[in-house]
Amino acid sequence: MPRVSTDQLAARRQHILDGARRCFAAHGYEGATVRRLEQSTGLSRGAIFHYFRDKDALFLALAEQDARRMADVVAERGLVQVMRNLLDGTRVDPADGAPDLDGDRSWLGTRLEVSRRLRTDPDFRERWQAHSAELTAATRERLERQAAAGALRDDVPVPVLAQYLELVLEGLVSHLAMGLPADALDGVLDLVEQSVRTLRR
Repeated sequence: MPRVSTDQLAARRQHILDGARRCFAAHGYEGATVRRLEQSTGLSRGAIFHYFRDKDALFLALAEQDARRMADVVAERGLVQVMRNLLDGTRVDPADGAPDLDGDRSWLGTRLEVSRRLRTDPDFRERWQAHSAELTAATRERLERQAAAGALRDDVPVPVLAQYLELVLEGLVSHLAMGLPADALDGVLDLVEQSVRTLRR
C-alpha cells in the first residue's frame, strides 16, 4: 500500500476545511449535518472524521484558521481591511447570484457562527479566548507601528483605538447577520478608517 505524503495529508485536511467552510456558511453550525458535510467536501464521514475528532473539532479548526488569516491581514493592512473582506463576502456574484464566499472572503459565515457560539456555548467561549487575543494583539501591534510612523491620531490611546475597531467589527458582523442593507457600509468603513488617522490641524 503506497504511503501518503505529508503534503497530501495537509492538502486533504485543507480540502475538508474548505468544504466545511462552505457548509457552515450555507447552513450554520447546527444545520451542517454530517450528510451535508459529506456533500460539501465530497468525502465520506470516515474520511472527514479521520482528520477531525467530531464536528465541533472541525468547526474549531476552521475558526482557528480563519482567525489566523484575519490576524495576518490585520498585521499587513489593518482591522478595517478585515471588515472590508467580510463585507465583500456578502456581495452577490453576478455569474450565479450567490454570495461571493471565495477564498479569504468566506470569513463571514464562520465569523457569524463564532459570534453565535460565543453567546450560547461557555465551553466554546473559553476555548476561543486565545484566538480572540491573537487578533487583538495583531490589531494593537499594527496601531503601535502606525503611531510610531505618525500616521495615527495621538489624542486617543492605542488600546482605546483597538477596542473601538473591535467594537465596530462586532457591530458590522451583527448588521450583516441580521441581513440589513449593506449599501452604505463602504462609506462607513471609510469614515472609521479616517477616524483613527492623524488629525489634520
